[in-house]
Amino acid sequence: MTVPKFGKKMENKDYQTRYGVYAIIPNKERDQLILVQAPNGSWFLPGGEIEKGENHFSALKRELEEELGFSATLGYYYGQADEYFYSSHRDTYFHNPAYIYEATSYQVLGQPLEDFNHVAWFSVGEAQSKLKRGSHQWGLKKWVKKHH
Repeated sequence: MTVPKFGKKMENKDYQTRYGVYAIIPNKERDQLILVQAPNGSWFLPGGEIEKGENHFSALKRELEEELGFSATLGYYYGQADEYFYSSHRDTYFHNPAYIYEATSYQVLGQPLEDFNHVAWFSVGEAQSKLKRGSHQWGLKKWVKKHH
């Protein structure tokens, strides 16, 4: 199976690979999704970088606690989509293999551990239009196809 690719890989640029894992977290009615807004104003699926020694599940568990203050039960795995982008904040070109999961349920544990992000619930259509990364949009389209 071919891995979908998003963004443009520039010639003669040194890309740093940053593996990430992300969750599509719907409400019980599956008509709204929670997104995370980074300090730069961009919206993303909850999740982030897989750190050394972590697998997909341990990385996503940590990221959801940090970003949302949630724990979640993961369900369907939608697959991998690769993203190429430049981060002006880090002055770095990134290759971001993104692994997208569905959360079948979640529990609020408390306040997010990180205080620099903003989180909000959006209708599925609004979430789709707000997501910055093509890989996240791809995962959400696959989720919509499965559930709607």
